[in-house]
Amino acid sequence: MLIVIDIGNTNITMGIYHQDQLIGTYRLTTKFQRTSDEYGFMLLSFLSASSISADDIQDIIISSVVPKINYSFTNCIKKYLHKNPIFIGPGVKTGIDIRIDNPSTLGADRLVDAAGAYYTYGGPCLVIDFGTATTYDVVSEKGEFLGGATAPGIGICANALSSQAAKLPEIEIQKPERVIAKNTIKSMQAGVFFGYIGQTEYLIKQIKKEYQQDMKVISTGGLGRMIAKETDFIDIYDADLTFKGLKIIYDKTKKNLYEKQGL
Repeated sequence: MLIVIDIGNTNITMGIYHQDQLIGTYRLTTKFQRTSDEYGFMLLSFLSASSISADDIQDIIISSVVPKINYSFTNCIKKYLHKNPIFIGPGVKTGIDIRIDNPSTLGADRLVDAAGAYYTYGGPCLVIDFGTATTYDVVSEKGEFLGGATAPGIGICANALSSQAAKLPEIEIQKPERVIAKNTIKSMQAGVFFGYIGQTEYLIKQIKKEYQQDMKVISTGGLGRMIAKETDFIDIYDADLTFKGLKIIYDKTKKNLYEKQGL
């Protein structure tokens, strides 16, 4: 079995693959203060909940945009699963040709999503990840990562209102009945929710205009489902896109290793 892990700024998500089937997913909040033992106990709890033994795990592959956590997470895997995890980074075969000014600056999460979208749905495609930040990334028909746009996530937008304006409260992000609201909370929800749909549609339109070619629009991320339901500009919402990308990259990495060893 394979464990796939995405360490993000807000959440750490984990999936377990048995061959090519995703059989379990788990989510916990990202906290810098956790020790390797705390992560280890959580990891073993997840496995136990799925009736999986640590001995059943063959490998672990990780995408991380939070370097401060990598050391603790690596130690927890070595101590409790007795494995050396594979981190997405230089030397890892992804199948995506990065065509930006400085490839080393590309976040591992964006590369993984690009691989998941391209090898699952084909190219050209526009990959939108509604995470802490919302990223819009273009992958060509040849599997080239051409670049994209980065915007504040919908959660950041909502939090900015309440944290920067003294009289505005924290709100739950949800779709209100109307844009013209009659109270403060509904007014904030309308501005954030419908405003974010407007931003999403405008950026998709402009990206397609610049690329001068039609493309599939694939979205993922925690709040992506909510946005995708409200616009015809998004073709596919795939909650497991990052897990698929990690599995695809793992398979390519192992194949490349076997070829080098002449196996």
